[in-house]
Amino acid sequence: MRVLTLLLLVILPVAAQSEETNSDPWEGFNRKMFAFNENLDRYVAKPLAQGYQAVTPEPVDRSVTHFFANLNDVVVIVNDLAQLKFGQALSDTARVLVNSTVGFFGIFDVASHIGLPKHNEDFGQTLGYWGVGSGPYLVLPVLGPSNVRDLTGRGVEYTANLSYVQLGTTAQGWGASALYLADVRADLLASESLISGDRYTFIRSFYLQRREFLINDGVMEDDFGDDDWDSWEDEENWDDESQENEGSDE
Repeated sequence: MRVLTLLLLVILPVAAQSEETNSDPWEGFNRKMFAFNENLDRYVAKPLAQGYQAVTPEPVDRSVTHFFANLNDVVVIVNDLAQLKFGQALSDTARVLVNSTVGFFGIFDVASHIGLPKHNEDFGQTLGYWGVGSGPYLVLPVLGPSNVRDLTGRGVEYTANLSYVQLGTTAQGWGASALYLADVRADLLASESLISGDRYTFIRSFYLQRREFLINDGVMEDDFGDDDWDSWEDEENWDDESQENEGSDE
């Protein structure tokens, strides 16, 4: 049993990496875009995020995050309905109403404390829900990891004015968009230490697996089947029985 488990731990990551490589036929182009984004992040986005984090008290930072999350919940509701998740749509609608009123325009996340959790839905997930394939992996300039399906979803949301980062073309709108981007980047600073090995491969793997997780609502496909696991459990029981018999013989 231990040998089989060790073999799985070795084989599964290799198989997953092979599958991700097959989904990345434009890797040459993607790596160039990734290098461009890395330089932009190193010299612009990350220093701004570090400065924002240094001057922004933690309660204010949380309130900024909650404010933009509340705007995003409107997009979530639309995609709830598009995916026929009517119960979740009711919950998210109540969440927006509570946070926009009692939570003072979303600055305080009151809804999460009364049993109305935050959900994550977008049009890319809606396309996946209806069976649209992800298409090749794609790294977008400035925007980062994506794929053909999610890029289409972004385009639909932007064209329909559903994107919650479309805050207008006025100075206030651009300022709010800059604040949103600085807040998002600052929230990612603590996670950078988790990246290991080749950054491109790690981020691609994380993105693809997270999107699959979100589209399936956390339900992951079992490639082995219950019968295989049951047989392995039986084998482990045989090992235990064998050890017991050896002990009785002694």
